[in-house]
Amino acid sequence: MASFPVPQAVVTAAAPAPVGPYNQAVLAGGLLFCSGQIALDPATGAMVGDGDVELETRQVLANLQAVLAAAGCTPQQVVRTTVFLADLTDFAAVNAIYGEVFGEGVSPARACVEVAALPKAARVEIDCIAVLAS
Repeated sequence: MASFPVPQAVVTAAAPAPVGPYNQAVLAGGLLFCSGQIALDPATGAMVGDGDVELETRQVLANLQAVLAAAGCTPQQVVRTTVFLADLTDFAAVNAIYGEVFGEGVSPARACVEVAALPKAARVEIDCIAVLAS
């Protein structure tokens, strides 16, 4: 029987704490699986941006980068993202800010979908998968 590495939780105070039975990220088999982030202020737990999708996107990406950093990763190690939008007409604004983080080198593979609703009336949520440096 094959032996597999035990998954490890990644936890950082620099990103919002989970509000349910999940982790900010899980390391497994050389991959980092980051849970979706919305625009929560890690210090207060309050939503950031007051409905402004650009401000929300910046906070979402800051939260995601904090989780990546806690695992010793950078955005350049991200190989896959999923972007969830409450309104697909926000795509261009979100995409421009997303490109500031993931636009250099080999950009991650990505899906972007419109959803009926996101937690706390967020307008954007992003998750990702990164490859650990060897």
